[in-house]
Amino acid sequence: MTKLIHYRNKCIGCGICYEHQPELWRMSGKDGKATLLHSTAKKDVFVLQVSNLYKIKTQEVAGACPVKIIKIV
Repeated sequence: MTKLIHYRNKCIGCGICYEHQPELWRMSGKDGKATLLHSTAKKDVFVLQVSNLYKIKTQEVAGACPVKIIKIV
């Protein structure tokens, strides 16, 4: 399994993550930032275990993030 980490407090709301992987991301109507669906939160750090089926696409999303706040572990 791959762990996806999102530092939401640093999100600029560009929407690239949602455009590339809408099954895992949503854009908040309240603050315009990305939300990692089905993740667990600890303060403003959100973590989601994703299967290896999502690994390649998730790496592309992390690489496309302009502020580099999506990490793969």
